[in-house]
Amino acid sequence: MTDHRTLPVPEGLDGDRLDTALARLLGLSRTRAADLVDGGHVLLDGVPPARSERVRAGAWLDVRLPPPPGQVGIVPERVAGLRVVHDDDDLVVVDKPVGVAAHPSPGWQGPTVLGHLAAAGLTLSTSGAAERQGIVHRLDVGTSGLMVVAKSDGAYTALKRAFKERSVDKTYHALVQGLLDPLRGTVDAPIARHPRHDHRWAVVAGGRESITHYETLEAHRWASLVEVHLETGRTHQIRVHLSALHHPCVGDLTYGADPVLAERLGLTRQWLHAVRLGFDHPASGRRVSYESAYPEDLARALAVVQEP
Repeated sequence: MTDHRTLPVPEGLDGDRLDTALARLLGLSRTRAADLVDGGHVLLDGVPPARSERVRAGAWLDVRLPPPPGQVGIVPERVAGLRVVHDDDDLVVVDKPVGVAAHPSPGWQGPTVLGHLAAAGLTLSTSGAAERQGIVHRLDVGTSGLMVVAKSDGAYTALKRAFKERSVDKTYHALVQGLLDPLRGTVDAPIARHPRHDHRWAVVAGGRESITHYETLEAHRWASLVEVHLETGRTHQIRVHLSALHHPCVGDLTYGADPVLAERLGLTRQWLHAVRLGFDHPASGRRVSYESAYPEDLARALAVVQEP
């Protein structure tokens, strides 16, 4: 049930950023406070604000608090374009289209992988928070490709361990601006939230260890197709590391991509796709691997780049 609160901004918070003030007033993390603002759950003097807006003493905040994490409901809903690649008693592998989140969250109102699986009648592992049951890894909303979801509690434990121990093969293809030099290499650079932009991540001293391996597959006039293997799985890791090399994913305007090139190629998101996922099956111990073809928007953009 949604909790609706109306409260004034006290003198002690005058001049603070909205997300900071909201976090202090309601005893929330700053991340959840920002999610509430981004999700349209907050009004400042009757107007939807930006999270970075400065608040003034005496202003009125209208806040609708959705159920906290762990109580966010999974709404069963079939998702167009979401394909089940493999399904057995222990796990399900899906090919996720762009525009779909892995699981529900306070700041996301769109379709989810878990919502689709619920609509399909699949029973998942009960391990993990209620809104993330069965989720052992995630893909960004704007990234398409392969994900594995645990159906049994044993599979959940085994897959979480495999990701932690880096024994899972996570392979992506990315179309990046320009030509990487050297053509293959490793980026070993820590990642944390951007110090000035909360919705972005960045290479930051003291951040979490992040390791990305890349190899150029094709080089063209405007862009290069690269294969990427992840050792770690940080939020936005590939996008951040490629941007740090000054070769952002084509179409990734958040991390510095050229909007003119994105428009020329008809892209409305980053050119990044999880093409292969391999791991030891939790029940049999046998190594299994799954592959995903490029979706239509990415294939069409690549074809334009490949034209002589």
